[in-house]
Amino acid sequence: MKASMTLKKLCAAAVAATTLTLSTAQAESVYVATTAIVEHAALDSVRDGIKQTLEESGYTDQNLKFTYESAQGNPAVAAQIARKLVGDGPDVIVGISTPSAQSLVSATRDIPIVFSAVTDPLSAKLVANLDAPGGNVTGLSDKTPVAQHLELIREFVPELTRLGVPYNPGEPNAVAIVALLKEEAAKQGITIVEAPAPKSSDVMMASQKLIGDVEAIYCPTDNTILTALESVVKVGIDGRIPVFSADTDSVKRGAVAALGFNYFDIGRQTGDVIVRILKGEMAGDIPVRVASGSDLYVNTKMAPLMGIEIPAAVLARATKVIQ
Repeated sequence: MKASMTLKKLCAAAVAATTLTLSTAQAESVYVATTAIVEHAALDSVRDGIKQTLEESGYTDQNLKFTYESAQGNPAVAAQIARKLVGDGPDVIVGISTPSAQSLVSATRDIPIVFSAVTDPLSAKLVANLDAPGGNVTGLSDKTPVAQHLELIREFVPELTRLGVPYNPGEPNAVAIVALLKEEAAKQGITIVEAPAPKSSDVMMASQKLIGDVEAIYCPTDNTILTALESVVKVGIDGRIPVFSADTDSVKRGAVAALGFNYFDIGRQTGDVIVRILKGEMAGDIPVRVASGSDLYVNTKMAPLMGIEIPAAVLARATKVIQ
């Protein structure tokens, strides 16, 4: 009888231990959902940087569910994805790009939201205060250093007086950059010539209108323009107008030069914020950060095709040379 009771106690203890182990494993398992407005190299790099940082912090396939969805450039789809993800109930939702982040913020006030690759979180109404965002939102800003960009372009084109800027007037991120550009360009005696392109299919025609009217073209971190960058590059070659970008990945695709962030590093910095939330911090208590670090890329093959040479001083300090 005693042996039977002892056996029962041992079995009960084993079941309890197993249940506790399963509960602990379940408690440690986390779900991070990510979404972006469109797929292109910069935003994809943010996603990849996030995933690597999570893995390095101990969140692997064994205890992490990590999903990614693209809105394929459609704000209405971004809103649908946001509602779906909120319904899925992840531990953290990540909005890569301004439109995706805005859709998430409109969809929930409960689930922690981390935005990334957002130029101006204040004008996008994602947060009201960068140092103390409050609520359920925080993230990383990739605010463009436009003064440095203009200075770089003038190294290539010293006589620069008119700079063409294709952009999507419906993308808050792009509108904010153009406003910053105008303000800084006025200080340097440069006129910004806008080339509105609401859709990717409009980029070619908008850029062609700049031929004969500007000495250089600048592509901001505008998802619409970057998706159709090859159209701008073709115009640069046809019109012998050098094309510059705020996105370093654009140099591999044909821009002459870019001074910009390493978006994989932005993803890693975003991942650090996500880890802090997963470990118990409230999103609204974490200050919004402006991403750190910048790279200078130049393309020695494209420069002569667009009618210019790369200054020796620029070439000497380039972090990457595309040939």
